[in-house]
Amino acid sequence: MKALITGVTGFVGSHLAELLLAKGFEVCGTLRWRSPVDNIRHIIDSVDLVECDLRDATSVKEALGHARPDYVFHLAAQSFVPTSWRAPAETLTTNIVGQVHLLEAVRALGLKPRIQIAGSSEEYGLVREDEVPMTEENPLRPLSPYAVSKVAQDLLGYQYSRSYGLDIIRTRGFNHTGPRRGDVFAESSFALQIAEIEAGKREPVLKVGNLEAKRDYTDVRDMVKAYLLALEKGEPGEVYNVCSGKAHPIQYILDTLLSFSDVKIEVVQDPARLRPSDVMVLCGDSTKFRKQTGWSPIIPLEQTLRDLLDYWRTNIH
Repeated sequence: MKALITGVTGFVGSHLAELLLAKGFEVCGTLRWRSPVDNIRHIIDSVDLVECDLRDATSVKEALGHARPDYVFHLAAQSFVPTSWRAPAETLTTNIVGQVHLLEAVRALGLKPRIQIAGSSEEYGLVREDEVPMTEENPLRPLSPYAVSKVAQDLLGYQYSRSYGLDIIRTRGFNHTGPRRGDVFAESSFALQIAEIEAGKREPVLKVGNLEAKRDYTDVRDMVKAYLLALEKGEPGEVYNVCSGKAHPIQYILDTLLSFSDVKIEVVQDPARLRPSDVMVLCGDSTKFRKQTGWSPIIPLEQTLRDLLDYWRTNIH
């Protein structure tokens, strides 16, 4: 079996590549010329890397023609919510048009892969108290340009499945974290700041944003297992929540990380880390996916956060 991972050098892509290689897949991955390869350096000789910019239809078609995969995991995206406020047009172009190029290339080449579209819990956006935990039937009320782009990707996956018979499974992954998580994301930023303070590279002051929001966290290593199961056992055209089903305040995430350190640290709110509009609660119901695939997350959140902190302790520069 041959798998293509768009965005293989990213946080999730690197963990997915590890899993697929361990399962005996041939792995091909797309990257841009400027993509750092630190996340996959330990497996780089085992992955067939193809330079590709999703915004360039020609390079996407060439990459698909080269890989001719059985499975496609479409992970590449502008995935940081705050960046989408600063660069909304670029976020929409990269995520929506990039996916259209991918699906059109599959059609043009006459390929028949199973395709996973990696959606996001951010698609749900404004969630009312009586709508938690959210099922796949919950209304989509996106609250950021990033979330709008993921809704479009999600619905394009549905449309291409129905219109052209493409074998597409859509997943809505809730928050996932662990080693290699980018330091722009809250829990990884906290862990990096703690590691830098411990190493004497930063004053003992930790900057935070909104600590009241609640998020449903899954370990990235459990998440990529879900993505593989989605293509092995998912129904074409269907959408599945992938989540733990438990929401924790960001304050709890911070407190847990701080509990792993012996250093005395002052916590200060940084206005620059606050969003124009924030989703206050994201807690999902993954019953549909669990029944379809048998998946369940097994790594406790506390272990995930400890592994994340240890990652930064060994990777601060």
